[in-house]
Amino acid sequence: MEFFSDLIQYGYLSNALTACVLSGITCGVIGTYVVCRRMVFLAGGITHASFGGLGIAFYLGANPIAGALIFAVLSALGIEWAGNRGRIREDSAIGIIWSVGMAVGALFMSLRPGYTSGDLSAYLFGSIVTVTDSDVAALAVLTAVIIAGALLWLRPVMYVAFDRDFARSRGIPTRVISCLMAALVAVTIVLSIRIMGIVLLISLVTMPVVIVNTLSRSYRTIALTAPLVAVAGNIAGLVASYNFEVPPGAAIIFTLTLTLILVKLVSLRSKKQRAAA
Repeated sequence: MEFFSDLIQYGYLSNALTACVLSGITCGVIGTYVVCRRMVFLAGGITHASFGGLGIAFYLGANPIAGALIFAVLSALGIEWAGNRGRIREDSAIGIIWSVGMAVGALFMSLRPGYTSGDLSAYLFGSIVTVTDSDVAALAVLTAVIIAGALLWLRPVMYVAFDRDFARSRGIPTRVISCLMAALVAVTIVLSIRIMGIVLLISLVTMPVVIVNTLSRSYRTIALTAPLVAVAGNIAGLVASYNFEVPPGAAIIFTLTLTLILVKLVSLRSKKQRAAA
């Protein structure tokens, strides 16, 4: 295929492919925790809150991803702190952080000299062909950390995801794990922004997990299989994007959506066949 022949010639394509693989692994593992703990709304809030960091970094002439990373991690920890302390309901805290982050980002972007709406498109909707070597290196480090964490602490994280009271009764430091996982969710989201964009990124965190969850209820199975589904969806979407000249984020989402529909249909058919038997 033309894509794979061009992959050897153009460095930006190899960066894009590597980023697809790495982000698929990280989003698949982290997404398992997000979906099982039913904190998809929290991930969405962190994703949109990171826009505030982007706007401030653009205004100061700093690295936008670094600004988004700081803003996202602080937002995630702030939401966890507010929820644990009971000072404010978690869903209310998420809504506030979500809207304030977007407002701060829009304000500072508008104050930036020479601002145009095109400056935001790569971050709102993704631009995988702009992934740099440093982006790939950061994703590689994050992937290594997440894989090591999953191998060492899968069981405690699983307990916290499903039942924090039970985990606490087993002596597991639930608050520490919750804060660390919230920070990892924030870092994963920000480092994947160039691939999917702020608007579409939440789908990459949730859809592969939902696809696997349709076929299995095992946390371990989902955590191992969802990254494979995410990687396959990312690569298929990237190839489709390159061949049909459509935005890669949209192509990835449509690929995962089609996969989810097919898996749901197969699952329903299997259930009907078992019921008939």
